[in-house]
Amino acid sequence: MFAVRQVGKTLVNRTQGTRIASEGLKGRVFEVSLTDLQNESDSEWAFRKFKLISEDVQGRNLLTNFHGMDMTTDKLRSMVKKWQSLIEASVEVRTTDGYLLRVFCIGFTKKEAESTRKTCYAQHAQIKSIRKKMVDIITREVGSVDLKEVVSKLIPDSISKDIEKSCQGIYPLHDVNIRKVKVLKKPKFDIGKLLELHGDGGKSGVGGEGGVSGSVDRPEGYEPPVQESV
Repeated sequence: MFAVRQVGKTLVNRTQGTRIASEGLKGRVFEVSLTDLQNESDSEWAFRKFKLISEDVQGRNLLTNFHGMDMTTDKLRSMVKKWQSLIEASVEVRTTDGYLLRVFCIGFTKKEAESTRKTCYAQHAQIKSIRKKMVDIITREVGSVDLKEVVSKLIPDSISKDIEKSCQGIYPLHDVNIRKVKVLKKPKFDIGKLLELHGDGGKSGVGGEGGVSGSVDRPEGYEPPVQESV
């Protein structure tokens, strides 16, 4: 899924009595820039942030799953300018594997090629048509695939490119982006599907949908000895 499968480490308290260390790790959410996940220095990737939630612990590695996507505030603010119309749409879609997602889309009008006007405001009817087109395309692209395919479409942002191309006949758009994705509901947790998603039998950790690859030589539940001095 992602090029980089190891994105960092997280702290956890030692197991004490009935407090199991691995239970304290489940449910943690990690927010990682797409640049770090794809090992790309291009600024095109930098403003998209993916949220990954820890769902299971395998040895000293965490198995994570997609938990949402967002854009950085500075990128969002930089796109808003005068003399153009801002168009937003949101829709709730259920994937084929049972995840209920709320997807937010944003786009801006741009001048037509032969236009000499200073402004490029769209009429109300055009905005409604563009918003309907956004909802239809998102519903079609997200509702017909599973969560793994949805993430693979969010990485290159292919859905927003389809929206931009489809709306050219209504009013030219630019800076069309999937602004945010929220996971509203999830199907019942299935460790088999999670391991299948990672594709390596669980040898993975804090990181992308593939986690961290690498073998662990220490036994299950290993804890390092307490040091007398630091």
